[in-house]
Amino acid sequence: MFFDPLSITVMVITMVISGIAQFMVKSAYKKYSQVPSSAGMSGAEAAARMLRANGIAGVDIEQVEGMLSDHYDPTKKVLRLSPDVYHGTSLASLGVACHEAGHALQHARGYTPLYLRSIMVPVATFGTNAGVWLMLIGVLMGAASGVPGIGRYMALIGFVAFLGAVLFSIVTLPVEFDASKRAKQQLAELGILHSVEEQRGVAKVLNAAAMTYVAAAIVSLLYLLEWAIRLGLIGGRRDD
Repeated sequence: MFFDPLSITVMVITMVISGIAQFMVKSAYKKYSQVPSSAGMSGAEAAARMLRANGIAGVDIEQVEGMLSDHYDPTKKVLRLSPDVYHGTSLASLGVACHEAGHALQHARGYTPLYLRSIMVPVATFGTNAGVWLMLIGVLMGAASGVPGIGRYMALIGFVAFLGAVLFSIVTLPVEFDASKRAKQQLAELGILHSVEEQRGVAKVLNAAAMTYVAAAIVSLLYLLEWAIRLGLIGGRRDD
């Protein structure tokens, strides 16, 4: 049932999309993490300067373990940077650090998509985990009994939950693109990047990183489409 042409097709397409996105971001980060900025400023220093220049106070900048584990926590108003980004003076470090600072600016300015994404986190978590299991168990129950009944209702509830996770991935897109846009603008306007070449290098890192979110949204949409077909919501086919 779950290793038919539909499943295999979706699996192959999603693997290719995810693989390309990961290759792009890792290649760009590796290349520009070896290119030092002429300003000699660390990622943490650049992020702090960006926050100060925009009148953002009360946001702490901390170091967190891991590679590319950088993120902004709006609930605690903390900008967490991985060691390479926190201490690094490369173009990649500056781009990533100021991208996260861009999220802090969004938070301070009341950027609506960021607010929507924040309140959708529990929905996305439930949909990604429980939603998939509800669909799977529901379909298997229907197939085993020969009578859809409660199994179909369970699968439909799971589908709606998974839809919430898909919407989360879509709402994430403008949040990430806007944060990168703010980072590029601030790095140029504050004079942290001293040449067009440096600006292009940072742009390549941030654009590649943004593609991972685009890939995630496409992958989630493909899985949603697969389940819609299996549940007979599209095309009339039903596996339950």
